[in-house]
Amino acid sequence: MKKLKVNPGVCGLECIICAEKEGRKNVTVTVETKCGAVKKMIEALEQPVDGYAVCFEKPGRGPVYQAAENLAHGACPIPSAITKCIEAECGLALPRSTSFEFVEE
Repeated sequence: MKKLKVNPGVCGLECIICAEKEGRKNVTVTVETKCGAVKKMIEALEQPVDGYAVCFEKPGRGPVYQAAENLAHGACPIPSAITKCIEAECGLALPRSTSFEFVEE
């Protein structure tokens, strides 16, 4: 099982994403959060997901982004983070941290 902690920004509603592989490519995704929109997103995500189908889909497409229609903000990083967590759990990428950081000029 892979776990990914996400601080999505100004909303302050941290998420702990868990992806657990079942068999060769099926993955069950759970999220601990206080964000109601993310909770609705996870409820809408048909489980288990085909991890390969999620990871090899074009950005913005596939079951994770389809469920993301429940989110209120287009810049929410949670769908991408879920995809990264699934990718690591399926062994399609190493579990390395990513970040966004504003820089001042």
